[in-house]
Amino acid sequence: MIKNIAVGIDIGTHTTRVVVCGFNKGEATPRILGTGMASSRGLRHGYVVNTEEATKCITRAVIEAEKSSGIKIKRAFISIGGISLGSSSGVGSAVISRADGEVTALDVNKALEESEINLKITNKKIIHIIPTLYKLDGKEVLGKPEGMKGVKLEVKTLFVTCLEQHLDDLVATISQAGIEVTDVIASPLADSLVVLNEKQKTAGCILVDIGAETVSVAVFENGAAQALHVFSIGSTDITNDIALGLKIPLEEAEGLKIGSIIRDYPKKKLDQIIEARLSDVFELIENYLKKIKRNGLLPAGIIMTGGGSNIATIEELSKNFLKLPSKLGVAELFNNSKIKIRDSSWFVALGLCLAQKDSVETYSGNRNQGGNSLKNFFKSIGNQLLP
Repeated sequence: MIKNIAVGIDIGTHTTRVVVCGFNKGEATPRILGTGMASSRGLRHGYVVNTEEATKCITRAVIEAEKSSGIKIKRAFISIGGISLGSSSGVGSAVISRADGEVTALDVNKALEESEINLKITNKKIIHIIPTLYKLDGKEVLGKPEGMKGVKLEVKTLFVTCLEQHLDDLVATISQAGIEVTDVIASPLADSLVVLNEKQKTAGCILVDIGAETVSVAVFENGAAQALHVFSIGSTDITNDIALGLKIPLEEAEGLKIGSIIRDYPKKKLDQIIEARLSDVFELIENYLKKIKRNGLLPAGIIMTGGGSNIATIEELSKNFLKLPSKLGVAELFNNSKIKIRDSSWFVALGLCLAQKDSVETYSGNRNQGGNSLKNFFKSIGNQLLP
């Protein structure tokens, strides 16, 4: 049976994950056809530091996904994270070009271009351009301004950026593994497509992905991403603290952290070690929310994903520290799949597949039958991120 196929590759510092999804006619969400994973090597804080090692890991994960799905993988959407990922805001304006004052796509593009011109960044590459607010003749526009009438259009824009060298190295590594990169999406935005609903994005929330060596945060409000940041701290730091505090091997410390190993260690001391490091994480998040003036002002609260969110006490700790509602993210959209994924470490790869819903390849068995592929994230999933 011919299926529309989407492939997402998430290269994390700890694990590389590949997800193959199929889109059937009449289904709102894709079915997971296969997955593959391999321990990541050659990365540090999201950077590729050893191309050869990283390529081998990607190849192993891709081969496993091909065997699991029965699909030959030739191209994919990939995620980008790491400590160089961040965001900046810009503003731009345009005088309405038509004589009757009707706003057109040309006017919107002119305003967006001006907001980009006014942006001052060095050694960075813009990955996503997300309009967060429109004003027409000084009044806020709810929704898209095209078709409305006025004299002057203003736009506030979120630019998601990363180091150009980081992006180039990542794409080159994927290419060496024999995979064509169709598009690149920031990890927190891919994650949000799986975890967040429109109500949460509109009311205001913060999505926190706790990885092995980084913690990424994305703030949403009024239906759009408002800010994005990555901290150079992760769940590996908690494991290291437990190993040092209890003087045990790292493997055992990891098991104690997530509760998969039960040993006769002082539970109070273990909890204190975990709480101390998580407090550091939540303090960074709190300070960032203060910086962007959103602390205590996000009704939908904090939604957590990533391997580090598996710690038993994390919801209560985050709620007490940040004074916000707190919950773990779930992938409710994928309940129709034969393969059930409950580990939120897979959500970024799943989000990459969702981003391809309108730009998927068509496959029959292992033969590529061609198809359309969008080269621009703004076109492919912009409607899910914009107001």
